[in-house]
Amino acid sequence: MGPGLLESSYEGALAAELAQRGLTVSRQAKIEAHYRGVSLGVSYRADLVVEGCVLVEVKSVKNIAKVHKQQLLTYLRHSGLRLGLLLNFGRPRMREGIIRIANNLPED
Repeated sequence: MGPGLLESSYEGALAAELAQRGLTVSRQAKIEAHYRGVSLGVSYRADLVVEGCVLVEVKSVKNIAKVHKQQLLTYLRHSGLRLGLLLNFGRPRMREGIIRIANNLPED
């Protein structure tokens, strides 16, 4: 598809590609925010959750900022998932835009 499109375009294409390959994909998966076991009444949306175990955040920016990595790590903590991928489709080569983040922190 090439760089320069909206994130939602890449999200949809990636979800379709993964589903076509037989993987279970949830788009805009709801993540409830909790603090010390209490629901904050706030929820966030992960772009994709693949096979119920990998959280994928899609970006389309020139460079990934520290806040993008922090966002993914926060989503991992609140979702209880351990593995996340930050995919930046804004880079000239896709391999330059893939960041793997693991949540190895103990749960609250």
